[in-house]
Amino acid sequence: MKTLLAWLTLIVTTTFVVAPVLTPPFAGFRADQLPNPQIAPPIQPAGYAFAIWGLIYTWLAVSAVFGVIRRRDDARWNRVRVPLIASLALGTPWLAIANASAIWATLTIIAMAATAIAALLATPAADRGWLRWPLALYAGWLTAASFVALGATAAGYGIMTGPVGWAVVGIAGALCVAVAVLRRLPAAGYGGALVWALIGIVVANGMDNLAITTLALAGAAVVAVFTLWSGRQAHLA
Repeated sequence: MKTLLAWLTLIVTTTFVVAPVLTPPFAGFRADQLPNPQIAPPIQPAGYAFAIWGLIYTWLAVSAVFGVIRRRDDARWNRVRVPLIASLALGTPWLAIANASAIWATLTIIAMAATAIAALLATPAADRGWLRWPLALYAGWLTAASFVALGATAAGYGIMTGPVGWAVVGIAGALCVAVAVLRRLPAAGYGGALVWALIGIVVANGMDNLAITTLALAGAAVVAVFTLWSGRQAHLA
């Protein structure tokens, strides 16, 4: 069973990495997927920010291969593998789900983020470059992405408020989750992925939506400072 988890991680990592090649590209929810079409919602980072997936895919793949070769029976890795397998299994069909249903895509990516965070929090102090760092980037980006999906979908269905209001809610929600995670585990990659996403929101909104730009910029500063502070506290402990 211990060895099986390592192989399962490699298998679902492979399906997760290959899925975008076999699935039609996704560039946001289409106009016909929401009652109120969300074209470039203010919660969505600029397109270039999604290039982080290249690094995430590569590092997760390297981690999975290393795990099979060098950490097949490691109990510390196996604690991480169970929630990680769940997250990657959900992530494999995510693009297809997103092209079909905004609601199901949102629910799925929230579940992906939750299980990815659970995997990150279980990572051992050893093998940080092989395990914690790729998971931190993955979980951090999914934290941001889950609130992007939530904001776009909720605004698209006219729930409570509009796109700007949901952008505020989404940024605030991502910050709350980030602080909670970083208090448990000072993972620079997790904070870095959040900062990357928030700067992407700044670039996307620019001067056209100054309130969201200012909020996202302030949020990036908060996450960066808290990441550095939590890391220093852990080092001193």
